[in-house]
Amino acid sequence: MASPAPDHPPERATPAGLRPDADARATRLFWLAAFAVLAAGYGLRDPWPADEPRFVLVAQQMLASGDFLFPHRGQELYADKPPLFFWLLAAARGLLGSMRWSFLLPSLLASLGTLWLVKDLGSRLWNPRAGLWAGVAVLAAVQFVYQGKRAQIDPTLVALTTLSLYGLCRHVLLGPHWRWYWAGCFAAGLGVIAKGVGFLPLLALLPYAAMRTAGWSNLAVPAPRGTLRWLGGALAFLAAIALWGAPMLREALAGADPGHAAYLDNLLYRQTATRYTDAWHHHQPAWYFLGVVALFWLPTSLALPWLAKPWARAWQARDARAWLPLAWTLLVLAFFSASPGKRDMYILPALPALALAMAPFAQAVFERAGFRRALFAFLLAFGALLLLAGVGALAGWIPAAARHAANRGLGPEVAVLWWMLVALGTATLVFALAGRITHVGRSVALSLVATWIVTSLVAYPLLDASSSARALMQHARELAGAGTEIGLVDWKEQHLLQAVGPVAEFGFRAPRAEQVERAVAWVRAKPGRKLLVQGGKAGECLGPTAANAQPVGVANRRTWWLVGIEATGGCR
Repeated sequence: MASPAPDHPPERATPAGLRPDADARATRLFWLAAFAVLAAGYGLRDPWPADEPRFVLVAQQMLASGDFLFPHRGQELYADKPPLFFWLLAAARGLLGSMRWSFLLPSLLASLGTLWLVKDLGSRLWNPRAGLWAGVAVLAAVQFVYQGKRAQIDPTLVALTTLSLYGLCRHVLLGPHWRWYWAGCFAAGLGVIAKGVGFLPLLALLPYAAMRTAGWSNLAVPAPRGTLRWLGGALAFLAAIALWGAPMLREALAGADPGHAAYLDNLLYRQTATRYTDAWHHHQPAWYFLGVVALFWLPTSLALPWLAKPWARAWQARDARAWLPLAWTLLVLAFFSASPGKRDMYILPALPALALAMAPFAQAVFERAGFRRALFAFLLAFGALLLLAGVGALAGWIPAAARHAANRGLGPEVAVLWWMLVALGTATLVFALAGRITHVGRSVALSLVATWIVTSLVAYPLLDASSSARALMQHARELAGAGTEIGLVDWKEQHLLQAVGPVAEFGFRAPRAEQVERAVAWVRAKPGRKLLVQGGKAGECLGPTAANAQPVGVANRRTWWLVGIEATGGCR
């Protein structure tokens, strides 16, 4: 019979309930699985859209120019994000030398660091078994691994927000520990210069203040004379921001370059306040993130219905260890839900906190027959989806599969992807039926680990040449000749990043018509120059119908052509 959920979280010291040998073995397996799924495919691909080529290009230009205060994308200042993540990419590139072997390193280390912080804090709050469950809950969530294998800012942001929450919890739940409090505030400041929302962990002080006033249990209560020490947290937060903000502001306000003032205005207002209050894209309804949690945090999110009663009992017991991270999770959801612009990865920083709130009850929930049946149903559905997708693509029943291959310039070799889906779907169903409900946890772990590793090892090499635009730019260079200058029109970051030989660009944010005008003047200024342009633009003088246009290839859902001065005869 399944054991019931406890009425309150387990105490920190419960040696009789632990099995040191089994827990040590489970911990080793956890770290082995974590490294295997996060590192699988490392070094097998170049940066892919979205975002990866942009960030790597910015970091590469930082290294080349030596300007680490004002990021550039091509000839234009890039004000969409603060520079901390670009610094990490540049440091990794400087350390390892190779773009391919360095660009995923910050995300890999950040994701492993997040897991360590969650596991360690869960162990300190309750016991090593609860800490391990917290780490498993984070690692099992599909969105965490997906983002952890991408060179985007979010894994680094999650690591910094988790470090900040870790420091705050060491102080307010396990303290008083002022150094950890200051370190948590400093980490929040670093989060701000990685992405503007890095301050969010400081919101955890709001439920802490309310719980302290109401007399909740398991709260550290510093002496009244600690007021100045609390203010030291604000100084630590501002000091971290000042590492970049102070020299950047000094140079921007000096007025030597008018572009720096525009950069400052764009970053501080349009990309922060305006983007939050009046977003110009990614509009979603207020309940959008509930769907993200339910779907993208699978299979971890399956446990939520069984956690309602334990959390209610923890509320009745006024236990802050469970409810402080849970309250902060709800604050993060509310914060992002209030903005009209929403993207699924925005709420990823809340996942580690939710896992900590789940940790003391996870063992009891896992032993529930209903939860095990839900996991088994998830596994059957997941395996069937993979199998049907692979069979349908091979048989031609799924038109989207053919479009996917055509948009990426893939030929018959795309069948390898479909057979991969067939194999993974079959393996998942075998794991499920072999383990049945009794060993469903092991079956889910095997299925997820196998899926992440196999897709990385098979799909990365197969899709990389097209997804990274490396093959496109190499072919353009072969067609143009070794010393010919190539002008990029309506380009994407991967084209400049993967360019071979001399290239020119005419602005990234400039309207296409303006870029074409500049490009025509540029190609007419010197005989022999070539332009790389997109095809299919109606009413435009450049394109596949231009004189002597050479097809280059298809990449990232776009067809590209190489044209010379003879193609500009109809251009004004």
